[in-house]
Amino acid sequence: MILMLLGLLIFLGVHSVRILADDWRTAQIQRIGEMPWKAAYSVVSILGLALAIWGYGQMRLDPVSVWQPLSGLRHLVALLMIPAFILLVAAYVPGNHLKAKLGHPMILAVKLWAFAHLLANGRLGDIVFFGAFLLWAVFDFRAARRRPRPEIAAPGMAGTVATVVIGLVAYVLFAFYLHPVLIGVPVM
Repeated sequence: MILMLLGLLIFLGVHSVRILADDWRTAQIQRIGEMPWKAAYSVVSILGLALAIWGYGQMRLDPVSVWQPLSGLRHLVALLMIPAFILLVAAYVPGNHLKAKLGHPMILAVKLWAFAHLLANGRLGDIVFFGAFLLWAVFDFRAARRRPRPEIAAPGMAGTVATVVIGLVAYVLFAFYLHPVLIGVPVM
């Protein structure tokens, strides 16, 4: 659990700089440049995420059960992950109505992903792992809504349809093929 906590602290800590110290972040970018900042941010983020995932995997070897989720909740999680994938894709596809309307679809995708996984997992490590992401996403979304919105491409039907189709394809690939292989847990 220690490795997972350390990884979460590093990963979510780096991703919280904009929430907690946006002026400091801006000063650092001006001081060292945008590309070096992004490079350092990426390296630390990848290190933190890898450590959190490794620690999460280690935690699963010796689980501490807090509660036993109802088996039907796995179906609800599978259903909730469909809009989570679409929202994740909406963050990257230019000119879609979801990003134009919601502003921060990736953070909403993380909220939905974390909440859904909390429903179907009752081990202490799962609660800490997914709960940390959910808590971070709540605070990040609040902070992001306070900042001025950046200019985005005008939304159109093509971008929106592409977002939904790519999100659905990504969901099917991950849920039915990659989740069992990468995570070791079948979706259904």
